[in-house]
Amino acid sequence: MRYRKLGITDLDVSVICLGTMTWGEQNSKEDAIQQMDYSLDRGVNFFDTAEIYPVMPRQETYGRTEEIIGDWFQKKKTRDKVILASKIASKSISFEWIRGGSKTLRFDKKNMNLAIEKSLKRLKTDYIDLYQLHWPQRNVPSFGNLDFEYDPNDNDWTSFEETLENLQELIKEGKIRYVGVSNETPWGVMKFLETSEKRKLPRIMSIQNVYSMVNRVFDIANSEVSIREKCGLLAYSPLAGGRLSGKYIKNKNPKNARYTLWPRRFSRHHTKRGEKAIAAYVKLAESYGFAPATFANAFVNDRPFVTSNIIGATSMDQLKEDIDSIDHVLSEDMLKEIQKIHLLDPNPCV
Repeated sequence: MRYRKLGITDLDVSVICLGTMTWGEQNSKEDAIQQMDYSLDRGVNFFDTAEIYPVMPRQETYGRTEEIIGDWFQKKKTRDKVILASKIASKSISFEWIRGGSKTLRFDKKNMNLAIEKSLKRLKTDYIDLYQLHWPQRNVPSFGNLDFEYDPNDNDWTSFEETLENLQELIKEGKIRYVGVSNETPWGVMKFLETSEKRKLPRIMSIQNVYSMVNRVFDIANSEVSIREKCGLLAYSPLAGGRLSGKYIKNKNPKNARYTLWPRRFSRHHTKRGEKAIAAYVKLAESYGFAPATFANAFVNDRPFVTSNIIGATSMDQLKEDIDSIDHVLSEDMLKEIQKIHLLDPNPCV
């Protein structure tokens, strides 16, 4: 395994981060325990979860993923071996069962205190190493949208300063160590960094955004922010929801796979343009003797702005292929071929 610093902290996190959003829905508790045991044995010391997991989020399963991790910590005595990241949800039309739901989901003190206490209880731990804002309260282009649509009435959101002050209190109380953002824009990251510097408040150490061969929007502006401000990317969906593994090619519908279970809910990765690009990347990987998933993850692992690559798997074979990517560095010829495909249709899956 390889390791990198998380922001400007002294934490060395594995370049492969174990994603957990399938645990409790597509994966059983027993599956999850096997994944955690295997990943830890392979040197993966960084796990990422969220209060809303598993996906697809439902009231009946809310918090189950954190509970599974907590049970593993308690049974295996592994808490000190893992750098743990989790996330707090913000306002959404979808999650009416979380702290009053909808517009009441804010980054104010009341919500943060409730969220962290419940997460800590489920996780059976006293602290979370990296606490992330799952998505901004304000309107931003995300989850399949590229264009910023200005709304003059979009002003009912917790300020950057108040948000960081509330996070600072949690740090002082020992409940979290560091903070990060997710699904954030370059403007948002810079405002957080500016505010923390001016007000002597906690610094954002990472940004968790989507990144894969078929969605390289992060390259355009956020990549420079990550490099110059030492606020690295925690890349999620490196396989475009599993599509870059090639398992959906020719309209295949594998059992228990995300697009088989919820064909309409992940449209951002399932486009006609995307399928064409994915087929090209899969063919390229196979021409070099790579498993397509290993090839796609190896590309993400070594992007200069990436701190860690958040993998996810519903089977042990998938998990092994994903982690195996750490042992491969793509050659200059491979990277040139990837770039040729990319330039034919940049970002076909946003």
